[in-house]
Amino acid sequence: MHTEVLTLAQWLSPAYPVGAFAYSHGLEAAIRNDWIASADDLQDWLATVLADGSGRNDCILLRASHACADAAGRAEVDAAGRAFAASAERLLESEAQGAAFARVTGAIWGGADEGLLYPVAVGAAAARLGLPATLTAAMALHANVGNLVSAAQRLMGLGQTRAQGIVAALTPLCERIAGETEGCTLDDLHGLAFLSDIAAMRHETLQPRIFRT
Repeated sequence: MHTEVLTLAQWLSPAYPVGAFAYSHGLEAAIRNDWIASADDLQDWLATVLADGSGRNDCILLRASHACADAAGRAEVDAAGRAFAASAERLLESEAQGAAFARVTGAIWGGADEGLLYPVAVGAAAARLGLPATLTAAMALHANVGNLVSAAQRLMGLGQTRAQGIVAALTPLCERIAGETEGCTLDDLHGLAFLSDIAAMRHETLQPRIFRT
């Protein structure tokens, strides 16, 4: 178990070169529009994204990829993920990080699939190394929260202590969603985080900006 946790911690660390620091997942537009004006707003926003938006869907995609027996199955999962991308930027974000993850992971551990969205690529790599799907999903969600809180710190007055408090407060939700998505299929994909999706769309034309998404 320790090796599994440490491997996933490496993959999902901010130091792993997938370029996660360059993406705000629409937060930049949301903060610019005053939809997120405080730390409490940010925590509520991220909780909604996790439970009802891309967080939950990414968990389902990761699990579905993990369960696939072959490349054809993973291609089907990937196609579903692309169909559910709420905007061009959301698709760019997942494509770019998936490509970077596959390139580095394949070079070190071998056998990585190319051309997959990020959660699909992570699920496939975890299955290849025999890493548990639920643990992988929970740690992937937690890493995503950490990345987005870090992005918000560059966009608003959010101190280090409050930022880490938000990550800690959302940790149980990451674990809960990872568990709840066990047994879900691609038919369970849906999105109810509409304002987050609109923020991602608005960011496509936002100027000036510091994040790619």
